[in-house]
Amino acid sequence: MRIIEGFVLRPLGDEFIITGEGPAQVNFNKMISLNSTAAYLWRSVEGKEFSVEDLTSLLLEEYDVDEATASKDALAIVNKWIEIGLVEE
Repeated sequence: MRIIEGFVLRPLGDEFIITGEGPAQVNFNKMISLNSTAAYLWRSVEGKEFSVEDLTSLLLEEYDVDEATASKDALAIVNKWIEIGLVEE
């Protein structure tokens, strides 16, 4: 899967937001808030093909978390990103 081109991650205080920029996102009238962990994952895979397993590995490398929790969290964020139209499979 891949992040759809035209979405931009921006800092906003202690959190981050994703906004749609460009003609392809003209009907995307949402502002998505991400915590620092989700922003870390976003920055790590932006512009690349990635899988749930890739996100799981990133979480395991960066945080003190067990593999089952990392995998569950990676799957949850991917499903959310797909649901709101930020990622294409």
